[in-house]
Amino acid sequence: MKFEKIHNKGQARLFKNEYIEYLTKTHPLVIWGIYLPVIVFMCYYSRIVLGLKPEHIFLAFFSGIFFWTFFEYMLHRFVFHFIAANEQTMKIVYIIHGNHHEYPRDRERLFMPPVPSLILSSTIFSLMYFIASLMGTTENIFAFFPGFMLGYLIYGSMHYAIHAWNPPYKWMKPLWRNHHLHHYKNENRGFGVSTTLWDRLFGTMFDLSKEKEDKEKVKDLMFK
Repeated sequence: MKFEKIHNKGQARLFKNEYIEYLTKTHPLVIWGIYLPVIVFMCYYSRIVLGLKPEHIFLAFFSGIFFWTFFEYMLHRFVFHFIAANEQTMKIVYIIHGNHHEYPRDRERLFMPPVPSLILSSTIFSLMYFIASLMGTTENIFAFFPGFMLGYLIYGSMHYAIHAWNPPYKWMKPLWRNHHLHHYKNENRGFGVSTTLWDRLFGTMFDLSKEKEDKEKVKDLMFK
């Protein structure tokens, strides 16, 4: 995704239809409001209805969070940055993620909006359930999937925070810089948003010791 200019103001127009365009925008609290009850219910269902032990739920839940970080990296690297010769396919990629690279400070598109998010999460849950049914462990999905979805909520919130504020702790600064360099220097590196683990493991991490930081420019990129 190459653009003549990265716009730090404004937002992309994705659809001509006003109603469809409206559905491409959201606020983080809306997404938290949708998925938090689902996460709580599935954990409750795992314990009360399925009778899973607390330690079993705990392990599956945190395995789901960890798996999300890998899923996030692979999705961002190979789907969101997919390069196709077909113009229609590239338009789809632009709608999904390219617009964020052209308008990285559009705060209404830092989370996936509700409708496509619900469709995608339902599809992923169905796929997980199907795979688990082949293995005879469907009960684990009701503890694993809520962890996976909490991982998504953390990722989305981290993504919003990286574009909105300075890192609250010194140890979080590499994550902030890694993502800003992904946007403003090289989109083929720095795919991790909620963690730099997979960038480090797969060799796509920026060498931050060699990257000079313009503190004033970074300050200008934060939301006022």
